[in-house]
Amino acid sequence: MPQNPRLWDQRPYHTLSYSLKKQFKTRVYKLSLDGGMTCPNRDGTLGTGGCIFCSKGGSGDFAESCRSYPDIAGQIEAARKRIERKAPSGPYIAYFQSFTNTYAPLPYLSDLFSRTLDHPQIAALSIGTRPDCLEDEKIRLLAELNRKKPVWVELGLQTIHPNTAALIRRGYPLSCFADTAARLKEAGLTVIVHLILGLPGESREQMLSSVDYTAHFLPALDGIKLQLLHVLKGTDLAAMYEKDPFPLFSMEEYADFIVTCIEHLPPSMTVHRITGDGPRSLLIAPEWSLHKRQVLNTIDRRFRERNTFQGAKF
Repeated sequence: MPQNPRLWDQRPYHTLSYSLKKQFKTRVYKLSLDGGMTCPNRDGTLGTGGCIFCSKGGSGDFAESCRSYPDIAGQIEAARKRIERKAPSGPYIAYFQSFTNTYAPLPYLSDLFSRTLDHPQIAALSIGTRPDCLEDEKIRLLAELNRKKPVWVELGLQTIHPNTAALIRRGYPLSCFADTAARLKEAGLTVIVHLILGLPGESREQMLSSVDYTAHFLPALDGIKLQLLHVLKGTDLAAMYEKDPFPLFSMEEYADFIVTCIEHLPPSMTVHRITGDGPRSLLIAPEWSLHKRQVLNTIDRRFRERNTFQGAKF
């Protein structure tokens, strides 16, 4: 257990920036790309409306400007130009975020991901997907690509509670997540889990039990994204909220709860996200989440007040 928060990039939890600098010896930025796939929750296999919180961009709204490019090299260049003032030459992580990025035939995935990793400025591949869309042959493909450059698999769990999973139309049981995560780890892949904090009807205790499940999962998971629930225009969640508004976190409540969540995580687990971004043009609530710097400063203040390090409180 580190006794000095500077060991984690001046923060009392294992930050993504710390992990990237340790692995790549320099700053690394993500490029949001679009693999051109849909989702079994949208194409009629499981449903047609998607998860209730998911926007028309499939939770990949920041990749929308890349979708007009016919090839992955064009997408990479377009995404790179958006951040070239911060990182003009890379290295970059290619992040396939929109919809379900293993929901396609194996030859398509092999070609797409191989061409992405062949790009000289791409240092790693991060794939957002569902655990019910990772058959054994797809995991074998990802494991093979992982020998070329690092491959991360990001699984949208959101909650461990079946009633909430049914409400948000997740479409698979917790046992499916457990089986897939174990198979991914057995194949040597980096596994990151997404949880949403503030889903309708969930208590703080229920949210924390989802965090605990992730923290103690065996084999150990590599990273976590803690996502503040955003109510976005055009989603079924927005219709639910407008008809019968459910309680949302205030900024101070969220900052305090995030610190509690991180106290429950093992020091080895990389924290990839502690709040999340909702597109300004789509966000209905909570409006305070648009002020990202203020949100992060508030969370930092709560860490100082509680003298917290990841995995323990001193």
